[in-house]
Amino acid sequence: MPRVHFLDVTNRDGVQTARTGLSKFGKTMVNFYLGRLGVAQSEIGFPFLFHEVPYVRAQVALAEAGAFGDLRLSGWCRGVTADVDKALPLGLKHYNLSISTSDYMIQNKFRGRLDRDAIIREMTAAVRAAKSAGVETVGVNAEDGSRTDDAFLLEFALAAREAGADRVRYCDTIGGDTPERIRERFAKLAAATGMPIETHCHNDLGMAVANSVSGALGDLEAGQDAWINTCVNGIGERAGNADLLSTILACRHGFGLDVEIGDPLDLSWARRFALWASYALGQPLPYNQVGVGRNAFAHESGIHADGALKDHGNYELFDEATLGPFPDDWHARRGRVVLTGEYGGKAGFRHVMEGLGVEVEDEEQAFKLVQLCNAATGRPLTDDELRLIAAYPRELSLLFPGYL
Repeated sequence: MPRVHFLDVTNRDGVQTARTGLSKFGKTMVNFYLGRLGVAQSEIGFPFLFHEVPYVRAQVALAEAGAFGDLRLSGWCRGVTADVDKALPLGLKHYNLSISTSDYMIQNKFRGRLDRDAIIREMTAAVRAAKSAGVETVGVNAEDGSRTDDAFLLEFALAAREAGADRVRYCDTIGGDTPERIRERFAKLAAATGMPIETHCHNDLGMAVANSVSGALGDLEAGQDAWINTCVNGIGERAGNADLLSTILACRHGFGLDVEIGDPLDLSWARRFALWASYALGQPLPYNQVGVGRNAFAHESGIHADGALKDHGNYELFDEATLGPFPDDWHARRGRVVLTGEYGGKAGFRHVMEGLGVEVEDEEQAFKLVQLCNAATGRPLTDDELRLIAAYPRELSLLFPGYL
């Protein structure tokens, strides 16, 4: 039976959002939380960019050391061989290669530099370069796929498959697709190509989650696995991407949906991840954020309060306990508290680590990493961040070449 998988793009699409961003250590924590949640794959960033190189090396080392569980790490490149050639030495085994496919972008973005034939040539050459180097899976992104006509989208996808691609990512780049349309297009394309079609949906009309689930259903109807792109808390360019938790909950609890999730998800980490991301990104969660907002399980009106007190299922779709506890971190304590960070000393470092019950593998290296990571984030480190530093100091030191 075909299954649904989640491929989170917070560390790529999410962090390239205007007026936001994460340090490389912050991006590392995204991978940590995705691994704890049991998500299949994380698109960790841009391995062809010079400033991502130390970060990518650190992620590969952390993955090999077991810090992310079974999470697969993938890189995003433009669909050109030059990007692939720059990225390959870093050791990632999974890639998505992206190029625009719509006539609108051919005319108004490429402006004569590329036509349809050139797009396919560039894309297939990039896929072959990755596959010939031993890359395990390659997804090919049809940017602006929702505005690409059926005939060329199929031609593009078949050429990608012939070159060795494993999936095609259908990008609703400007967020204009609708659930019925995207489901039909996915079913036809997946059936015609014999490949999974990835959903990559933006939220410009507020339908990113609905479109993602509908597109996945089209894959399943065609007998193919579905791969849904998400971002934590729905961050992303403009109005955002499909929210990770909302999409998971929709697949689990949506009425009339009979889907099998192929990832071993553990939602007891959902609140910790969402609240950490809000803190790290400096973006407060809306009160009505699905599952993790302050009001997601709050009741006041008489009828609702009475019903919820009798049985929460009267007015709640799922049990809030499945999402795990809210964080109660050391740095957020009130009153007298000793912290550790950029300007802290060994006494404070030891005090905090002992208070958290953390065994430090290499005190000197971990202490310096706390200082460096605090300097990079510009905010007090959370309990989970401190625990990761204590457990994997050698691998995390790759984030800061020349310092450790």
